[in-house]
Amino acid sequence: MRFRPPLVLRCLLLSVTLLATGLPAHAAPDTVFLEEMTSPELRQRIATGTTTVLVPIGGTEQNGPHMVLGKHNVRARALAEQIARALGQTVVAPVMAYVPEGGIEPPEAHMRYTGTLSIPEAAFEALLEGTARSLRHHGFRDVVFLGDHGGYRKSLARVALKLNREWARDSQARVHALPEYYAAAQAPFEAQLRAKGYAPAEIGTHAGLADTALALAVSPALVHQDQLTPGSRDNGVSGDPRRATAELGQGGTRAIVDASVAAIREAQRTRAAR
Repeated sequence: MRFRPPLVLRCLLLSVTLLATGLPAHAAPDTVFLEEMTSPELRQRIATGTTTVLVPIGGTEQNGPHMVLGKHNVRARALAEQIARALGQTVVAPVMAYVPEGGIEPPEAHMRYTGTLSIPEAAFEALLEGTARSLRHHGFRDVVFLGDHGGYRKSLARVALKLNREWARDSQARVHALPEYYAAAQAPFEAQLRAKGYAPAEIGTHAGLADTALALAVSPALVHQDQLTPGSRDNGVSGDPRRATAELGQGGTRAIVDASVAAIREAQRTRAAR
């Protein structure tokens, strides 16, 4: 009969073999997304200095006949990953896809188009607040709201102000509404496009050239190229997306990432100095 060493000895031999080959018993996942980690994996990251968390906030709304309803959600998640990796020691919370989009009965703003989902501001702000409180409880010190949609920026600022006032005695936690994230997709990116010869009427304010180019830079699947249509009173588009390209959009995504990283680092320094 072949000799089998005791279980304890076999486990010890396995550990020695793993150490000798340089293979870890369990490799931490190469991800910045909180929802892709186990609870112990996240706890270990926080314990070793990952105390910044990004909360990407999108929205489910019409984007004309050529862009999918979840454009903001995909874009916010993708850009949050780039920002987190550039910062280091940062993770990304799940995307918030349910946001205020106007009245439902009677329908207002984007709610006039099929597929838009809207929740009351009070419910949205309660969701933001509960999320921030949860993250603080787990040990995060910088909770950063990344709002990819312009319509709810005042809610982000209100919740951040409320919690920061409440947590004023605790110098170890702050909420940042980070207006720089959204602002970078506006004036700086629009200035880039104007410098290339595109007129404001073509650049647009919703689902036009700028908006569509940003989407293409993140994921071409967000845009149905055969449905590109200039804006009209009835199609939900402001601007003309027909000349949008991923290359144009990359200038915008770089501006968003760079501005956000700089603003977060400044916010981290300010919090640490309190």
